[in-house]
Amino acid sequence: MDKPDAQMPPRPTAPKIQLPKGACDAHVHLVAGRDDFPLWEGRVENPAPGPNFNQWLSLYQQHLDIMGFERGVIVHSILYGTDNSVTVAAVRRMGRNFKGVGLLPDGATETQIDQFAEWNMCAVRLNYVHGGVLTWDGAKAMAPALADRGLHIQMLCHADQHMDALAADIKSLPVPVVFDHITWPTQGLAADGRGIDTLCALLDSGKIWIKLSALYRMCDAPFDAAAKLVERLIRTNPDRCLWGSDWPHLMLNGADMPNGADLLDALDNVASTQDRQKIFVDNPKALFKFAD
Repeated sequence: MDKPDAQMPPRPTAPKIQLPKGACDAHVHLVAGRDDFPLWEGRVENPAPGPNFNQWLSLYQQHLDIMGFERGVIVHSILYGTDNSVTVAAVRRMGRNFKGVGLLPDGATETQIDQFAEWNMCAVRLNYVHGGVLTWDGAKAMAPALADRGLHIQMLCHADQHMDALAADIKSLPVPVVFDHITWPTQGLAADGRGIDTLCALLDSGKIWIKLSALYRMCDAPFDAAAKLVERLIRTNPDRCLWGSDWPHLMLNGADMPNGADLLDALDNVASTQDRQKIFVDNPKALFKFAD
């Protein structure tokens, strides 16, 4: 059966917020032309038709330049399954200020994890929402090997469905866990919703990090519905918050295609200048080990 095509992201516009020097967009995906890298048979959509890999890299650089970013983290897309090659190539081409987050399956060998680290990957991603090749048990078993190589676990989950059950395991892991997309609550974006107290306790402890990303998947622009939750996360521990655009906004599943500047400007009333320095510069530098 034919797969639907993803949409092209809009041309970036400059945000109202002026980012500090060295700012990092900590969550994007890189795709390519249909024939540039092998697509996974189980994908739910194709990359947007038209650009080849080099052109997608140019579009990504344009996004970074107009928004004001100098560093980035490229998260491997499930459109390519466990073949990390498109992400590895993108990280290599973008250079020293860029890191990758990739996929490894349950039972990955020490040799596979060594290769993963050599590719300039900083984390392995676990999708607790849609499933995939890595389970929570597999991630826990892999954690000591990740710790030995300075890697961490990045996880997509639903706070209201998963956080309370995950907390004890997270506390005992030898690596930090980075949660995507403000933990994507499915029962509303209340700052005191189910699982949020547990999330904030973990955040306050410094055991986890959280990406203030993909608000467009949970509410419409100007994203006011998420403001109180985002503000609570920042107030709980601004030293463990990151920001990501989720560009080029794959697998929208009915959400409106966002403008990256609007996503960035959603922080305008909830993050101080000091907070922004931490969220965009200091925190990513510490977690992803960017060089000066």
